[in-house]
Amino acid sequence: MFTPSADIVQLLRSFSSCFSAPAFSKVVTLICGVILSPGRRTVASALRAVGLGSDRAFCNYHRLLSRDRWSCVLLSKYLLFLLLETFIPPDMSIDIVADETLERRRGKKIVDKGWFRDPVRSTHSNVVTTPAIRWLNLSVLVPVPWSSRRWAMPFFTIPVRSKKNCAKQRRMYRGTVGLTIDALIKVRHWIGVRRQIRFIADGGFTKMELLEFNKALDIAQIGRLRLDAALYDEPEERPASTRGPKPKKGTRLPNLKQRLSDPSTVWRTVEMALYGGTSKTMQIAEGIALWHVAKADPARLRWVLVRFVNEDGKVSRSGAAFFSSDLDMSAEKIVGLYAERWNIEVLFEEIRACLGFETQRGWSKSTIGRTTPCLFGIFSLVVILAKRLFPETLPIRQSAWYSKEEATFRDVIGAVREHLWTSSCLTKVIQNPQNNITTSPIDNDYCLIPASFLAALREVAYYAD
Repeated sequence: MFTPSADIVQLLRSFSSCFSAPAFSKVVTLICGVILSPGRRTVASALRAVGLGSDRAFCNYHRLLSRDRWSCVLLSKYLLFLLLETFIPPDMSIDIVADETLERRRGKKIVDKGWFRDPVRSTHSNVVTTPAIRWLNLSVLVPVPWSSRRWAMPFFTIPVRSKKNCAKQRRMYRGTVGLTIDALIKVRHWIGVRRQIRFIADGGFTKMELLEFNKALDIAQIGRLRLDAALYDEPEERPASTRGPKPKKGTRLPNLKQRLSDPSTVWRTVEMALYGGTSKTMQIAEGIALWHVAKADPARLRWVLVRFVNEDGKVSRSGAAFFSSDLDMSAEKIVGLYAERWNIEVLFEEIRACLGFETQRGWSKSTIGRTTPCLFGIFSLVVILAKRLFPETLPIRQSAWYSKEEATFRDVIGAVREHLWTSSCLTKVIQNPQNNITTSPIDNDYCLIPASFLAALREVAYYAD
């Protein structure tokens, strides 16, 4: 019989106020089962992983996801507090990254399903659509002691329904930007106004509506800017006697695409270590301007235009543009923070490979709306538990043909699985007082196996997908 370790029970006790006492005991069992089970992350596989495959009350664990009363939003709040307490000191800014991912699902009873463009299978010339549930994820970038890069720790995940789906369910369509605004309002309310928050996202989140809300919430936004974005100078001062409304923008400035080929553009060459520690030589041009879109007031931002320098010294003709609503942020900081946005893509890949994302089989609305956010939350819980168990050095899986210097999430979940198994299956020993030799007892529940075979079993149990 599997017995949860005291460490994971103490960690999960931070969320005990969100559940009733019977529901919380089921939560501990299912979370341990999801961490330990390979393959599909279903309720049945989680129960089998902890030795409850013959439990006649298995339906109670299914009801935890479909009928019991508890809130994913409240769990997100406590998980964010736990992440900040574990990884980020009170005097440091909080960097939040956001992106969307698809959970490919089929079935007539899945109400939140829609047809979306598949970014993995699509190309520039061929667009592939797939039936899926689109999820918006907010993660906080945290430093971990076993890696040189910051990891994206998910804490808030909600479905993004299509317009057709919202019309069918008679719901108001919010879209990605609208749901992001709602999530950031909650985050600012949870954290308070004293801590600095920086929001990092790709070009799909570069919307004037989101930028205005972030400015009202005192959140600095860093993102990708279109090369043909309409940039304007500051409006000129007008005499007080002049009648009519005051202008909100000045003269139109050359767009960033024109600045790439303009010989008068002032460039400076810098060398930066981007994602993965790879050093890149690039040329940077920067400035402050008013960004204007139709039917909205212009927003003041700092733009950064980047073009890379090849190894042979040739400058690339193409470039990329970034921006920050914090005008005091340096150009190097803007580019570096946007490059760290890629960590959320690593999160999406690792949660599919190591936690069985897209293998869920629940079809009811409440089960789907809870299972996926909980899987993302378990990713963060595994890293938090590993940080408590291994504050400085984490055991990294090594082999003769592959030497690793930094840990990945596979190493993290392998170390946590080893802790859970060893704390649950403690070997009973007998101490012989005559020769002071420790031997295994003669018991039908125990058997002797070769050490090499045991090592192979441990490899499969700890690092199985």
